[in-house]
Amino acid sequence: MGRLKARMREAYESNQKNEHRSICLHSFSDLSHVSAATFMYLLKDCYFYGTHKATAKFRILQQQVKRALNNDPQPGPFTYIVQCMYIIPLLGQSHAEGFSHMLISSLRHLKSVESVQKDFIDAKCLAARLVLDILASVVPHEERILVKLLETFDIELKDMAHAFCGSELGDEDLAAAREHLKQHVQYFMKSESYVTAVALMTRFSIQCCDESFLIKLIGGKQYKAAEEWAAFMGKEMIILIIQKYLDVKMLKSANELVKQYDLAEEFPDVNYLYKESSLKKLAEKGCWDVAEVRAKKDTKLMEYLVYLAMEAGYMEKVDELCERYSLEGYVKSLVPEEVMCQSDYLELKKLILEEIVWVDEINGLLSATSYIEACKIIGVDCEWKPNYEKGSRPNKVAIIQIASDKKAFIFDLIKLYEDDPKALDCCFRRIMCSSNILKLAITCNAICISCHSRMENCYVSSPMKCYLISRSCSKRLLAVSLDCQRKY
Repeated sequence: MGRLKARMREAYESNQKNEHRSICLHSFSDLSHVSAATFMYLLKDCYFYGTHKATAKFRILQQQVKRALNNDPQPGPFTYIVQCMYIIPLLGQSHAEGFSHMLISSLRHLKSVESVQKDFIDAKCLAARLVLDILASVVPHEERILVKLLETFDIELKDMAHAFCGSELGDEDLAAAREHLKQHVQYFMKSESYVTAVALMTRFSIQCCDESFLIKLIGGKQYKAAEEWAAFMGKEMIILIIQKYLDVKMLKSANELVKQYDLAEEFPDVNYLYKESSLKKLAEKGCWDVAEVRAKKDTKLMEYLVYLAMEAGYMEKVDELCERYSLEGYVKSLVPEEVMCQSDYLELKKLILEEIVWVDEINGLLSATSYIEACKIIGVDCEWKPNYEKGSRPNKVAIIQIASDKKAFIFDLIKLYEDDPKALDCCFRRIMCSSNILKLAITCNAICISCHSRMENCYVSSPMKCYLISRSCSKRLLAVSLDCQRKY
């Protein structure tokens, strides 16, 4: 009985306590009375108390910020975020860019909401003032945040002029604002902040550069900025950037620009060259089936795929493609049937055995290099095991063959590389970069690229001046078929 009374007393006391309990909502649930400063410090506390990794915490907090901006921030979500952007640098440099990106990206879904359009228009002038403060280093934000502000708030020159002059706008005010921004563009260009410079030029129609600026952008691999600036400048610059892309073999980018700006008449071959390049990359990765699917609607591309298979030594694929697409005639055309004069060829049986030299040690390498440097003309070829499997790593070059009219050298690259990679690099630089030696090969450029890409450390690391000749001409000039066993 005593136990029952004790339990009843505990239950009564517990009910008394529950009567004084209440639900307390987080400040983010109603921002109508939460200042921008309070909001930012609460957001920072949420981040630091979180137990997940930084990326996960930012992703979750971004969702919370998106919801919070629907909970009546005053005077509106866009103005509220601009106020927050002034507070963020006070939180510390290490997190300023992350929080800035979080807040700006949280506004994107609100730009189409009808009820906040008035606030968006009012906030543009405040955002323009913030941009001027960032440019003047009054408010320290990264350049990427500056560009995001321009894009998110769709800031125009008249907004910048209003923030800069603070009066009824006239033509002289717009000119003054543009001149002020032009000074910042020139500063960004001097500091090589090309992306920011291009963003300001294209948005506010500032013209202060010529084609040398485009060359700088491409040289600095700022391709997106280069394309934006070229589009801003007009057709002449677009044609120039396409030509520059072609010069550095950026065929995909060139092809995309040709399509985007309808310049097929000016560049009729770009699309086909891009398709050839794509097939070559697929073949090098061993993706022969994918390459075949892409090429089968175009006879010329299919012939090129057969050529790639022949070049890789993948004769099974050559036979398969020729049989499937009736390309036997194309293969025969690569080897002319007309009978040449016997004097046009170097016959293997007439070469003395001692004149075919296998080079697999450093002393032999040095001796061969000295001999080759004294030659006027040499023939070059390289051998590696072809890639048959999709996704497999490219096989290393195993052998390079270099021959004069009297002597042939077969270099065991893998063995020489293991013994002394620096000596190997030095010797092949001397041979391949010499302007005194004419190098003859079937697709000599492909040989150079193979040497560069298929070894862990390339020994053909400098640009090579090679003269490319066609298959039929190369057979007449240097028809040496070295009957040696390939080593892989």
